[in-house]
Amino acid sequence: MTREEYHAICDKRFGEEVYDKLRDSRVAVAGLGGLGSHIAVMLARSCIGTLHLIDFDVVDISNLNRQEYYVSHIGRPKTECMREKLLEINPFLNIITNQVKVTEDNLKELFQKESIVCEAFDRADQKAMLVNGLLAAFPDIQVISGSGMAGYGDANEITTKKLFSNFYQCGDGVTDSQNVGLMAPRVSICAGHQANKVLQLILDK
Repeated sequence: MTREEYHAICDKRFGEEVYDKLRDSRVAVAGLGGLGSHIAVMLARSCIGTLHLIDFDVVDISNLNRQEYYVSHIGRPKTECMREKLLEINPFLNIITNQVKVTEDNLKELFQKESIVCEAFDRADQKAMLVNGLLAAFPDIQVISGSGMAGYGDANEITTKKLFSNFYQCGDGVTDSQNVGLMAPRVSICAGHQANKVLQLILDK
C-alpha cells in the first residue's frame, strides 16, 4: 500500500475536508491501559495525523482481559507494543512515545506541544494530578478524562459531560472498580466516548 493509495481511500471514507482536518491534528493519550489502548486504536483508525503516547508500564498478563494487547506483548513496554499495533493499522501515522511516568515535575515538559489530551490513568490520585496540572499549566488545552466504567452495568449510563469550558468527563462517574472489577465492554465504551469527543473537538473547531 502506498501513501497515495491510503490517502485516496481516506478521502473517499471521510471526505477531503474532514480528512484534511484529521490528518493535520495531534492528540496525546496519557496512559495506555484499558482506556488509553482502545482510545489510541480508535484514533489511529480515524486518521489522526499525530499521536503522542505516554505510559511507564509494561504489558502484564492481567491486562489481557480488557486492553489492546496480546500474549506475545507480555513483559514489553506498552508504548512499544502500541506503536507497532498502530502502524499495522495506519503505516503513515506519526507516533511520538514517552516511556515515562507522568509527575508534577515533568508534566509541563511532556505536554507543552499538546492542544488535546486524553487522560487514561488507572488511579484516582494520578487522574487528579494530571487533569489539575494540565488545566493550571495550559489554560487553552482541551482535556478529556475517564471516570466510572467498571463492571457490566447499563452501557447507557456511560456519558460524556462538559464540566468546564475545556474539560470533559466520560463514564458514569460512580462505579468503583474495586467492587465490581474491570470488564472489556464497558471500558471500551468509555474509551469510545473519549475518542469520539476528540473527533468532535477537531472537526467542529
